[in-house]
Amino acid sequence: MSKKRVNKRTRDVIYTLMIGFAIIAFWRGVWGLMDLYFFPNNPVWSFFSSILLGIIILYSTKNLIKRLI
Repeated sequence: MSKKRVNKRTRDVIYTLMIGFAIIAFWRGVWGLMDLYFFPNNPVWSFFSSILLGIIILYSTKNLIKRLI
């Protein structure tokens, strides 16, 4: 294997790890903010309403995508 190919592979692995870390950090921040502001005194209600909101968003997005295709 050439040195150029090894450097490209190493760079690709580093970029992949950086992107993975960025995605995880983003969602950790979103969940942290939801814990603080989305029914902070009632975690059970917060969990159920988050699930319901997620289902509604997924369902409406599915219908939107069907209309666009």
